[in-house]
Amino acid sequence: MIVPRTGIGVDVHAYAPEDEPQPLWLGGLLWEGERGLAGHSDGDAVAHAAADALFSAAGVGDLGTHFGTARVEYAGASGVTLLAEAARIVRAAGFEIANIAVQFVAQRPVFAPRREESQRVLSEAAGAPVSVSATTSDHLGFTGRREGVAAVATALVYPTPPPGAVATDTLIK
Repeated sequence: MIVPRTGIGVDVHAYAPEDEPQPLWLGGLLWEGERGLAGHSDGDAVAHAAADALFSAAGVGDLGTHFGTARVEYAGASGVTLLAEAARIVRAAGFEIANIAVQFVAQRPVFAPRREESQRVLSEAAGAPVSVSATTSDHLGFTGRREGVAAVATALVYPTPPPGAVATDTLIK
């Protein structure tokens, strides 16, 4: 029987200090004119939460395990690049990706006009469907005070059938 596995990923980034401006990368997209996020990589909380959910589902560690601050080669790396590498690691561990869903919490940017674009970019990076939704916290907490962005993701993966196996809906023969 093929048993799917689920994973959860969470990522939070503070906005970069105003005297050290950064571009805002969120959901795999550059948001011109918006205050950027601080981080070891590009600070894309949406892409990072998606990658973390994949690692959780496959049981292969977490974002820090694979891309932590000790890994200098990932300093400034694109969240899209990290998501693509996470998908490669998960597939190399013997899993296929069914889908990823991400919700981020922030007062800005207004996400709806670019939702399809973001989903397309992230789905291409993961090699699987990625859906993204956004909400505000009605000005409550650190996201409401515009101090940062939070994202929560879920991922569904399933074991890749062994070579030569015939997969049916629920059985491997």
